[in-house]
Amino acid sequence: MSAPDRELFLDVSHLEPPEPLVRALAEAERLGPGQYMRMLHRREPCLLYPNLDKRGFSHLTRSSAGGRFEVFIWNRGDDAARRAVLTAAGELAGG
Repeated sequence: MSAPDRELFLDVSHLEPPEPLVRALAEAERLGPGQYMRMLHRREPCLLYPNLDKRGFSHLTRSSAGGRFEVFIWNRGDDAARRAVLTAAGELAGG
């Protein structure tokens, strides 16, 4: 699976609550093996995390200097997706 096929991108930074939460949960359900979602948000989506945990997803959040948040979401236990997330997030050299 190529890198573009692994990532589902979702920009919710222009949406008002609760739409980012609703959209993120719906899109996460579409993830297949080896895939992850990268979501951009203008605030940290604190209510999203327990919802993801309950539904069997893992997540990693990074904040940027501009105050934006990047949330990576993948199916819990999917090691290929986890490695892809760590590479995309710059936390793993190489792949």
